[in-house]
Amino acid sequence: MLVSSRASYEMVQKSAMCGVEILFAVSAATTLAVEVAERCNLTLVGFCKPGRATVYTHPQRLSN
Repeated sequence: MLVSSRASYEMVQKSAMCGVEILFAVSAATTLAVEVAERCNLTLVGFCKPGRATVYTHPQRLSN
């Protein structure tokens, strides 16, 4: 799923409850969002721009 905002812990929780495995955000992820994503086994990616991104959790789901 791609969100055009900051990744909050609420967004991570709701995504995980819906079965989403990877959440992309165009802005930063909050510290709590990273912690929740780690616990929920959700791959969290922030600062998604052409040619770059920051992978916060579970990078093994992504390929180069």
